[in-house]
Amino acid sequence: MRLLIVGTLDGHITTAGKIALERGAKVAHAPDIEAALTALRSGQGSDLIMADVALDIAQLITQLESERIVVPVVACGIGADTELAVKAIRAGAKEYVPLPPDAELIAAVLAAVTEETDTFITHDPAMAEVLKLARQIAPSTASVLITGESGTGKEVMARYLHSKSKRSRKPFVSVNCAAIPDNLLESELFGHEKGAFTGAVARRIGKFEEAHGGTLLLDEISEMDPRLQAKLLRAIQELEIDRVGGTQPIKVDIRLLTTSNRDLEVEVGKGRFREDLYFRLNVVNIALLPLRQRPKDIEVLAKHFVKKYAEANAVAQPVVDPGAWAVLTGHYWRGNVRELENTMHRAVLLASDDRITADSILLTGERLGGCPATQDADGGAGTGTANPAPGAAPGGLRDLVGRTVAEVERDLILDTLQHCLGNRTHAANILGISIRTLRNKLKLYSQEGLRIPAPRESERAPA
Repeated sequence: MRLLIVGTLDGHITTAGKIALERGAKVAHAPDIEAALTALRSGQGSDLIMADVALDIAQLITQLESERIVVPVVACGIGADTELAVKAIRAGAKEYVPLPPDAELIAAVLAAVTEETDTFITHDPAMAEVLKLARQIAPSTASVLITGESGTGKEVMARYLHSKSKRSRKPFVSVNCAAIPDNLLESELFGHEKGAFTGAVARRIGKFEEAHGGTLLLDEISEMDPRLQAKLLRAIQELEIDRVGGTQPIKVDIRLLTTSNRDLEVEVGKGRFREDLYFRLNVVNIALLPLRQRPKDIEVLAKHFVKKYAEANAVAQPVVDPGAWAVLTGHYWRGNVRELENTMHRAVLLASDDRITADSILLTGERLGGCPATQDADGGAGTGTANPAPGAAPGGLRDLVGRTVAEVERDLILDTLQHCLGNRTHAANILGISIRTLRNKLKLYSQEGLRIPAPRESERAPA
């Protein structure tokens, strides 16, 4: 993890940096906001900023957003200055940390804000060959395409590959191609020169240069516009990129990993993905199984998430009783590991007498029956099966009779978005549709006068 510390705070914030360094973080320092922005523009990537609360936190966050530099900010201050702390949080800071720093508090903030892991947790025999392949090819320089349904752990696998590679001490840089509008993704990947377009207030180093010497992950590569696919292909072939507005090519040294929850061969056949690019990316394919096809992982992952969220919420770690295990192992898990994580987080909060019972397990998507519809290659709904009780409509389908498909789709989309606290990217992944399709649907619902959950600050694209 890369930490950028902004300000001095009489040396206390330096102590916080030393604690973070001892916890495995790579720490850099900038004396003020402008120096911090200059460092980030020049390719000095950061996963977290810890800034002196006495600085203009609002200005820092506004500038980061205007230049599309996505990095969480934690404010730090001496003692408990409530007024400044509240002001920083309202400006968009993720947390406020009082100083002098407590080692465990710093560690907890680093873990909670970044939430990154390079440990791929599995005990199911069905995944043994997958992990064996991952360990075998991790030290190589080969491009790897990681495929699987949404929520199966594709980014975790990418971090695992990086951690086992010869580049593990170099940067790991991730770009979600589905979360960035097409007209901004080129600049995000390749960078731009000052004045290249409206809003380009300074030279900005792109993700290719930021990942130089390390690993670059292009998440959900299938969502990339075909025009940009051509430029990406050239960058891979020539190992050089052109900044937007630049005049000279720039050599880069990266190991490229990509993920997709769609079948890229189908996308190639439909003309939505370049065949030559597909073969460049797919030197090695790691296919992650859905959670329902590796049932022994349900228990080990559930226990992991119970421990994680009990610690995060400062409560005693509850025991999962047999009734709860029966519910967990019998669920379809359309959202895979991500859905299981959310379920266990809720279960920890709803546990009674330090026990997670069947009543503590609130599952998503049950209105559509125990086995939700599968996804076709376009992300649309196919047919699913359920096990209805004799003489009853399957699962919750009785509630759907008399309603149009459009009404059911609308409620599913809005309920999923509400469940994801407005996070468009997570909602689109759970629904199995592209972020573009989701945004178009939400625009339509908004025009119909429906209330749409607001997006997270980091997802708001500039006008």
